[in-house]
This record gives sequence, structure tokens and C-alpha cells, in this order.
Amino acid sequence: MTLFIELFYTFLKIGLFSFGGGYGMLSVIQGEVVTRHGWLSASEFTDIVAVSQMTPGPIGINSATYVGYTAVLNSGAQEWLAVIGSFVASFAVMLPSIVLMLLVSRFFMKYSKHRSVEDIFKALRPAVVGLIASAALLLMTKENFGSPTETPLQFGVSVALFVIAFVAMKFFKISPILILLLAGIFGGVFYGMVG
Repeated sequence: MTLFIELFYTFLKIGLFSFGGGYGMLSVIQGEVVTRHGWLSASEFTDIVAVSQMTPGPIGINSATYVGYTAVLNSGAQEWLAVIGSFVASFAVMLPSIVLMLLVSRFFMKYSKHRSVEDIFKALRPAVVGLIASAALLLMTKENFGSPTETPLQFGVSVALFVIAFVAMKFFKISPILILLLAGIFGGVFYGMVG
């Protein structure tokens, strides 16, 4: 029961104080569930982020769902309790947005062109970019990318995939879904042959 309360409180804080959408939340989620509480390992969190990106829906809510499930399952509880954990984390991360949208929607259209409101949104933009960059940097660990000294092959393949994906999206406007599928197929074939 304590774990469910901690999950609710943690994801309520994340939903309330994270700006920039799901990608802005990722670094905060990782800091809470991996570093602070130790509910998941860094590699488990990376897997959850990958699955959250590929499933329909916002990545922040998807991550909360999977984290809630995995955290309860890792505690030794049964699967049906893990499903409740996923519901608790998902509901908690959405609750602040629901309440704020109900309160703000009535007044936003009226004051959206007000100078103070525009200034607040201008000030939030750099913070959002910083949160998204922080999420990317937190995922670039040796568990995910490898290490140039310990696992040079994995590191080289990871950097090459990163550069190819970046170039494909930025300059050739290839769909991120297609890039994910191709990277997954390549990884399965390559690491299946090597491993």
C-alpha cells in the first residue's frame, strides 16, 4: 500500500511541475524512479522510454503507465497489483493537467493576448528546450550507448545509428516511425549475429 501512495505522490509532483510535454518529463521521471526511489534500473527505464515512444499516446503518460506497472512488479507483487500500479501512476500524472485545464481554459482565451501572459510563455520556452535536452543527455548512458573503452562495438553502432537517424529526420524528413522500425530491425539482426 505504501508503494501505491509513493507512486501517486511522485507522479502527481511530476505532472504538476514538469513543463514541455512528455519529453520534458523524462528527465524528471528518471530522476525520481531510477535515482531517488530505485524502483527501476537505468536499463529498465530506457526500455520503458523506447516502448512509450512506439505506443500510441503521449510519452509522459505512457512512461508513467509502464513505470507504475514495473515498479509494483519489481517489488514482488502479483501482476494484478502491477496493473493497479500502472493506473495509479497514470492517473496521478494526468490529474494536475486535468485540473489546470479546467481552471485555465475559461480564462485563457480571454487573456491569451495579454502582454504578461505572452511574456510568461516566452520565458518558459528556453526552459522546455533545456528539459528536453536534459532528457536526451540522461539517456546517453553506457547502458544505452555503450562505452568507447568497455564496449567499443556497441558504442560505435549506437553513435552511427544516432547520426543516421538525425540526418534522416533533419535533412531527408523521413518519418520517425519508419526510423524506429528500421533501427529496431537493424539492431535485432546485427546483435543477433554478433551475440
